[in-house]
Formats: sequence, structure tokens, C-alpha cells
Amino acid sequence: MRYYIADDDISMVRILTNIIEEDNSFEVIGCSNNGETAYNEILLLSPDIVLVDFLMPKMDGNTLVQQLKILKPDICFIMISQVLDSELIADSYKSGIEFFINKPINKIEVEKVISKVAEKIEMKMMLSNIKKMLKSSEQPNVDIKDSLKEVKHILSILGMLGEKGTTDIIKICTLIIETKKSFSESNLEELFTCFGDTPEIVKQRIRRSIKNGLENMANLGIEDYMNETFNTYANVLFDFSSVKAEMDYIKGKKNTGGKISINKFFEGLLLYCEIG
Repeated sequence: MRYYIADDDISMVRILTNIIEEDNSFEVIGCSNNGETAYNEILLLSPDIVLVDFLMPKMDGNTLVQQLKILKPDICFIMISQVLDSELIADSYKSGIEFFINKPINKIEVEKVISKVAEKIEMKMMLSNIKKMLKSSEQPNVDIKDSLKEVKHILSILGMLGEKGTTDIIKICTLIIETKKSFSESNLEELFTCFGDTPEIVKQRIRRSIKNGLENMANLGIEDYMNETFNTYANVLFDFSSVKAEMDYIKGKKNTGGKISINKFFEGLLLYCEIG
């Protein structure tokens, strides 16, 4: 994994570099102390992961992330800052970061976060390779039972089993897996018509089940932000900003909870089945 650090505090750059390069498979390929220079160098170097400070001269961290995500969508960003304002942190997640780490930093937390983001990138690369292999094969061998077992396992982890909407989710996953289609090739609106009830009723049942999963995930994050299950699934099945909003709602900091995306949930769920 190739890292880039953008922070106007040179001592912080040194500390982060030392933490990152303790792992021999991680390398810091560049750094800068202002957002404008960072923008140009990141475009040139194309690192895998960027650690970026929120407050920097010439260009702030959120603007840097937003602009780079347009041109380099595969780069993962980790925000490290002293900013404590919940709205600004939420804006950072909306701009496209994976994690937000508060300063002063904790070495163990930084190690866990950079490892988790690296694992996510490796997982995407693995999935991409698998898809290429499947496309090159005339008759891909898909074990439907194993895939559905993985679906039920993930739904169990989220505390969603036993709900009627969860049964609908399993049936839809079964139809997609049996037809050997990817999620992008499937039409959810058509699949909602396969259960006897009106599509809107099916969709509402599914939304309630996924919302319950989001609430359970948020509670898990409140108990232990570095929990392995939380870090594995929170940003794949849900938008991390929605998970954060749900956490704030549970803690009484917001009047409304996080929003869910049925499409994102199914896409993430089926993604894990393909690589499971």
C-alpha cells in the first residue's frame, strides 16, 4: 500500500510516517504541508491511501478530498484533525473520507484504521480479479448454497433475522444469485413484484429491516468504534455518514437518524457473497 500525507504540522507528518512504515508492506511515497501542493502531487503519484488534515493553508482537507475524488475515485482518504464540530466531521464523510481520526492521535487507533482501509482496498482488488475470471469463463461455477449461507450469516450479524423484510431480502438475493447476474445487471423494481404483495409494500418491509440493521450497527459503533464487525460492514452496507448520523441520534445529539439506501445495502451484501 502506498500512502501520502497532507498535514501542515511537520512533526505530525514524521509521526504518521513512522507508524505507517512500521509495516513493511506500507510505504509513504510523499507528503506536503498545504492543500494545493498535495492536490497536484496526489494526482501525479496516485497513492492508494491519503491521510489528510482538515485545516491546511491554500486548500482545506474537505475541498481537497472532494476535488480529488472526482478525478481519482479509487483513492481512499483518512481525515486526521483537531476539529470536533460534528457538522464539519459529517461534511468530511460526505466529501468521501473513509475514517475520521481526532488529534491528538492514538498510535493503536491509527494502526487499526490504516490497516482496515488497506484491507478494504485489497478486498476490492480481489473482487475485481474474481469478476474478470468469471467473465473469462463460459460457465462460472457458483455455489448457490454457500452464497446464501453467507447472506444469512451477515444478516444474522446485523441482528436482522426473523423479520419479514429480511425474508424478502434473502429471496431477492436468491433470485440474483440463481440467475448468475451481478447486482448492476439486476432490476430491483422488477424483483419487488415477485412476492405477491405490491412492490411498494415489499420495499417498505425491506427498508424497515435495513433500518433496523443500521440501528444495530450504530449501537455496535457506540460500544466499540474499532470493533471488527463495525469496521468491516459499516461502510459497505451503509453510507458511513448515515451510520454516524444514527450514532448521534441514539446518543441524543441529533433529532433524526441516518438514512438508508436499499441499492447500496444489496450491492454490499452480494459483494461479500462473491468474495466469501
